[in-house]
Amino acid sequence: MSFDEIIDRRNTHSSKWDMMEPIYGVSPDDGLAMWVADMDFKPPQCVLDAIIGMTDHGVFGYYADEASYRAAICGWMERRHNWAVDPESIFTAHGLGNGTALCTAAFTDPGDAVVLFTPVYHAFAKYIKAAGRTITECEMVNTDGHYTMDFDAYDDVLTGKEKMLMFCSPHNPGGRVWTQEELQGVADFCVKHDLILVSDEIHHDLVFGENKHIPMPNAVPEISDRLVIMTAPSKTFNIAGNHTGNVIVHDKSLREKFATTMVAGGISANSFGLYMAEAAYTGGDAWVDELVAYLAENKRVFDEGVNAIPGLKSMNLEATYLAWVDFSGTGMATEEFINRVRKVAKIAPNDGTTFGLGGDSFLRFNLGAPRSVIEEAVSRLQKAFSDLQ
Repeated sequence: MSFDEIIDRRNTHSSKWDMMEPIYGVSPDDGLAMWVADMDFKPPQCVLDAIIGMTDHGVFGYYADEASYRAAICGWMERRHNWAVDPESIFTAHGLGNGTALCTAAFTDPGDAVVLFTPVYHAFAKYIKAAGRTITECEMVNTDGHYTMDFDAYDDVLTGKEKMLMFCSPHNPGGRVWTQEELQGVADFCVKHDLILVSDEIHHDLVFGENKHIPMPNAVPEISDRLVIMTAPSKTFNIAGNHTGNVIVHDKSLREKFATTMVAGGISANSFGLYMAEAAYTGGDAWVDELVAYLAENKRVFDEGVNAIPGLKSMNLEATYLAWVDFSGTGMATEEFINRVRKVAKIAPNDGTTFGLGGDSFLRFNLGAPRSVIEEAVSRLQKAFSDLQ
């Protein structure tokens, strides 16, 4: 397919396009939707063919026998990430938002605290707080646009109520691909404070250049008794609407806790999601390779244009299609630079404040769109801040 194709998603029940005016005041008629983390591309043809096959059959009953579906997941993880997954360790959630909620319910109790290294994916906090848990925010260190973790400082932040760490690898919104040493540091921190480690690796297939994502089970196999991994085909293949995510639990004791929580919630898989995921993981390799190359060029175009604006700095993405732009160099108050982006440039990105400590001066822009859209966004931003040139 051509990733340059413009697909009009307005009035299609698209959260990204049809909700940006109610939420951000940016009209879809002349605005650019660059917030919700789905892409404006069709998925691989193999996914479309799977759906066509289902509709041609015409009967949509209960799904059974997940052997081929699980084999497709295991095959993908083995050949793309050198990660051997036990098919019996795979639980299917209704997306990883649901996976986050299920982990919170399975491994913590009301009143417990969950650790987040912030700024981080904003929905984590929403799900955790709604479950009656509290958040312990450990702010990451931003050194010249490069996030790192200060575990010694985090030791002093914890209160003793923490039972779980929700970790983002690769990092959203900063785009970091964590090194072996950093992942070991996370593991050691969790052992030191007796935390269950839930590693959300949803962006693991969208990695640029020489960077290499290391699945947490490969990096720190010694902590399998406290480790849970979350993956999904949604970001990789742009099928977020199928709401199919995997919670992978190798440890038997943790697996039993998680299984009980799923039964208590009446959770079972959506057959459309399973068919789409199996097709994607079986036949989507070449498409993903082309996608990553296309996104890398989108990143280059966006960063080059945005970084030419005095006071703006787009963090160098090692992974993901979510640009994290720092406006602190403008000297503007948060409201002022947001108004310029929304009202002058007519672009709807995510507000950095929603990502927790360290996000106040940032906005997150979705680069998963045709190149012409990225070029238009750069042009609009340059004009909106032209007085700084």
